Amino acid sequence: MKGIESGDLGPKFGYESKDNGWATFDHVRIPRTNMLMRVASVNKEGEFSLQADPKVLYTTMMLIRTSIVLDCPGSTIYALLIALRYGAVRRQFSTLEKTKVERRVIDYQTF
Repeated sequence: MKGIESGDLGPKFGYESKDNGWATFDHVRIPRTNMLMRVASVNKEGEFSLQADPKVLYTTMMLIRTSIVLDCPGSTIYALLIALRYGAVRRQFSTLEKTKVERRVIDYQTF
């Protein structure tokens, strides 16, 4: 429809079960019965109000962010494992005299 734009934000890092998107409305009238007003609402005069306790909303947000932070060390270790394995097999640096043999990025042998 004219005046409506929407899109997908893509997967959330560490929280793939949520699929968020966005929508903008420019000069579009939405019936109040069709609005998603579980946590917040807009009255007939157009005034915004929260329906839930802000402390509960904030606590939920902080629990999710805390779980993401707690998952980061495991993700970092896994990324390091991938990088080290790749570095052990990747060949580069043709520095050996009179040869075109390239050394591995991570090479424990001395030449």
